Amino acid sequence: MEDYYEILGVSKNSSKEEIKKAYRKLAHKYHPDKKEGDEQKFKKVNEAYQVLSDDKKRQQYDNFGTSGGSASGFGGFSSSDFGFEDMGDIFEEMFGFGRRQSRKGRGEDIRIEVSISLEEAMTGKDRLVSIYKFVPCSSCSSSGVAPGSGKKACTQCKGSGRVQKSVLGTFSTVIACPDCAGEGEIPEKECTQCKGEGRAKKKEDVEFSIPAGISSGQTLRVPGKGNAGKKGTQPGDLLVDVLVEKHSFFRQEGEDLYCSVFVPYTDVVLGGKVDITLLSGKTISLKIPAGTTPGKVMRISGKGLPRLSGYGYGDLYAEININVPKKVNKKQKQILEELKKEGI
Repeated sequence: MEDYYEILGVSKNSSKEEIKKAYRKLAHKYHPDKKEGDEQKFKKVNEAYQVLSDDKKRQQYDNFGTSGGSASGFGGFSSSDFGFEDMGDIFEEMFGFGRRQSRKGRGEDIRIEVSISLEEAMTGKDRLVSIYKFVPCSSCSSSGVAPGSGKKACTQCKGSGRVQKSVLGTFSTVIACPDCAGEGEIPEKECTQCKGEGRAKKKEDVEFSIPAGISSGQTLRVPGKGNAGKKGTQPGDLLVDVLVEKHSFFRQEGEDLYCSVFVPYTDVVLGGKVDITLLSGKTISLKIPAGTTPGKVMRISGKGLPRLSGYGYGDLYAEININVPKKVNKKQKQILEELKKEGI
């Protein structure tokens, strides 16, 4: 009897997600339509997945060594053996179509990283960056056709823009023709500058705004500022990963700010105040109540960063610590000795 776990290369306590992942990898490797595919191994992989991906069949197999179904007579597979999500994932992974089909021909997204100071995160910042990327070809106006030339019907799809694609040996689907990208036409003579793509590499300046209140690790999407699409199709987006640099005094958590302030011992015992200079440059005075315990965190409402929603501000949290002097003069030492005698 075949060991389905061994076929998929998973253990008997593997999760359904691990089994699916192993199946995808092997189905991709052994698919008959691939150059180095193996139809028999592909069938065995699918047979094993049919059983191990189904809770009832898997339990039957684990208990009795059989799935109780017709897996042994497998000669393809039925769409009822897989959810539409599974099938879409598999088709997309193997052939590059499926749920991504609607984005076919769209220019690629470009991802960059920019660093800003915490002060800039407080106020927001306009940035201008130079990016080497695909832009519409100026020679052929994005058509891909050499100036003075025209287009002719695609010989692959005979002008329909669609071709039939065999999927997993049993199914077939209609996809955009790879030769003409679904247009039904190809250039009689390709543009020499862009080699028929309708786009060419060029350095371009892109300006965008970083909103106030942004946190490190957040990503901005700048629509249409990625690579130009082929032959005039929709451009991709620019994805900006924002890194907020560490500050010497404040620490950011979302819209809230945190800091540590050091005050004399007498202030936590008798009460006092401490001045804090905010990111805006304005100074506020924080009252220290008498008897404050070192390490106590005090909240100053509305003194954090602006909320990304545009409504209100976060809070500032100040941790109170004692400033212990490394040296004291004779008078100070005498006073401290007296306090020590009093048990303070």
